[in-house]
Amino acid sequence: MASTSSTLTISSSSTLVDVKAPRQSAASSPQCVSLPTLPPPPVQQSQNKPWKTTAYCRKLARNVMAMATGEAPAEVAVAELPEIVKTVQEAWDKVEDKYAVSSLAVAGVVALWGSTGMISAIDRLPLIPGVLELVGIGYSGWFAYKNLVFKPDREALLEKIKVTYKDIIGSS
Repeated sequence: MASTSSTLTISSSSTLVDVKAPRQSAASSPQCVSLPTLPPPPVQQSQNKPWKTTAYCRKLARNVMAMATGEAPAEVAVAELPEIVKTVQEAWDKVEDKYAVSSLAVAGVVALWGSTGMISAIDRLPLIPGVLELVGIGYSGWFAYKNLVFKPDREALLEKIKVTYKDIIGSS
């Protein structure tokens, strides 16, 4: 009985092939496209995670393929705007006095920045933060005793909140 052995040879190629793109032979292609060289993958502290390198190389290959075919890469492709951005754009288009709204926004940012600086300066003083904390605790206790402990006081507080809400919003 004769024994036969067969060998299987697999050759690797460094050519990137897009399976979705139509294939053209080199003779029928009127122009040559040279692909840029790939940068080396980022140096990792531990080489125990080969899938990160593989994912990085796939991302680079996808970008190179996109550049070769003239498409925009997936990261650069224009996506649809979120709903909140559309809402803000529509609201901005409805504003009649854009200068006043812009001025108020800038003034608000400046006031926020200034108040943050003032609070951080007060916080650096040695005794002031502790004293202010005690004042806050004392006022919170007084407010709770005055308005929340007894039922008639709670009802009066709720009524006052409703009246203030109607004054601000207006009766409809």
